[in-house]
Amino acid sequence: PYRILIVADMFQTGYDEPLLHTMYVDKKLADIKAVQTLSRLNRARPQKHDVCVLDFANKQADIVKAFSRYYQATLLADETDPDKLSELEDALESCCVYSQDQINSFVKWYLEGRDRDVLEPIIDECVACYKDLETADQVGFKGAAKKFVRIYGFLGSILPYAAPAWEKLSIFLNFLIPKLPSPSEDDFTVGLLDAVDLDSYRLEAQASMKLALPDEDAEIEPIQVSDTTGKPDPKLAPVSEIVAEFNDVFGEIEWEDADRVIRDITVELPRKVLENQAYVNAMQNSDEQNARIEGDKALRKAILSFMKDNVQLYKQFADNPQFRNWLCERIFETTYRKAI
Repeated sequence: PYRILIVADMFQTGYDEPLLHTMYVDKKLADIKAVQTLSRLNRARPQKHDVCVLDFANKQADIVKAFSRYYQATLLADETDPDKLSELEDALESCCVYSQDQINSFVKWYLEGRDRDVLEPIIDECVACYKDLETADQVGFKGAAKKFVRIYGFLGSILPYAAPAWEKLSIFLNFLIPKLPSPSEDDFTVGLLDAVDLDSYRLEAQASMKLALPDEDAEIEPIQVSDTTGKPDPKLAPVSEIVAEFNDVFGEIEWEDADRVIRDITVELPRKVLENQAYVNAMQNSDEQNARIEGDKALRKAILSFMKDNVQLYKQFADNPQFRNWLCERIFETTYRKAI
């Protein structure tokens, strides 16, 4: 009965729907995530004879580059170290959000099939402790919890020995993580389906592409289990480059105070954006694509705060798409620390 599937974040590479025929990708994909995402189309089903990627944000060369590494055999570069789970467990325990007695009671009652009204009070107590933590500690705990569940879910199926303590912690965290609060953001998907008139929608093929891949093997890295927390150091673009590009592209605009605009772009806006906790969380716990989404949201909020003191900068951002796209790109390059 469903005709549209909207996919976001972790679900992007994890769902399996044989009915899927046509895909529209509205964000850039890179490396193995591009392969995993676009390959969701490959599920076989009777009477399904072809598939289509209607459009994607990448350039054609980006997709060819991503797929070319995995066209032949894909080899694991190194093994995933189970000992890292102990380090994550220690990091979680150091936050004092839960106790071992709470885990034992919860898992025991869960396996006995107790009702939710018996289990929920334990989770609620832990959530209350989580809320008492400093923001940085909340980010660290939630990030480590997600990593523990993800890594144990992989290792639990292949470990040659039983690990009851890890199994209990994994069960407990699977219930706790969804209850941990996150920064509230506007939901831009409200009313989306009501605005799409599928009955009158018509597809028109404007171009088709054939992507040729080299005949080479590939290598991927093991699952990362580091629990790095804290605010990352920004990877700063040289101020002189930003100023030169600004003058070259937007120098013809009659700025009332060009020096102030440059200072806001190179100093004040990056500082304001880095104060946005949702953006910091995305840099620490998600990939570059999702961090860019949160970074753009943070910039829009920062620009609003400039509306009173720098109306011209706000109006250019709101009314000039070229300037808005340029500023989003420069601020992201200035504030985002790429993981190498």
